[in-house]
Amino acid sequence: MLVDLILEAPDWESHNLAALSERAATMTLAHLGLSAANHEIALLACNDARIATLNTDFRNKPTPTNVLSWPEEDLSAALPGAAPGVPDTTGPSEGFLGDIAIAYETCAREAAEQGKPFAAHVTHLIVHATLHLLGYDHIRDEDATLMEALEVEILGKLGLADPY
Repeated sequence: MLVDLILEAPDWESHNLAALSERAATMTLAHLGLSAANHEIALLACNDARIATLNTDFRNKPTPTNVLSWPEEDLSAALPGAAPGVPDTTGPSEGFLGDIAIAYETCAREAAEQGKPFAAHVTHLIVHATLHLLGYDHIRDEDATLMEALEVEILGKLGLADPY
């Protein structure tokens, strides 16, 4: 099992987040040539209040957000637009990629506002957060272009439309 799900908010119970997140994260790793069997992700399925606290504590932004991620190791590329490093499966973390937190209310609101199915939006956010754990980012324009292209390719393999 790639994703270790911690279900904190009961609203998630009717959405089969375990299967959805496992599929999204597994496809993300496979697309990058990585085996899900060699990695692990911890996923906290929470509510807006909890993610607002996390966002305050870790990013000094006292508001809810849709998803947060904490990579176990810094794999980011030094050069803009370059591919990040490859995660270590033999070191102290033994394939642990990091932690993700996802907030129910924000995800539901965004999906409704964007006219997207809830499951499609959440799948996109899990792909997005998994890429963050793997060193991808969108701060620099070149990195954003690379990350968004990967998201579109991965979501396409999952049968989902381009979210951008």
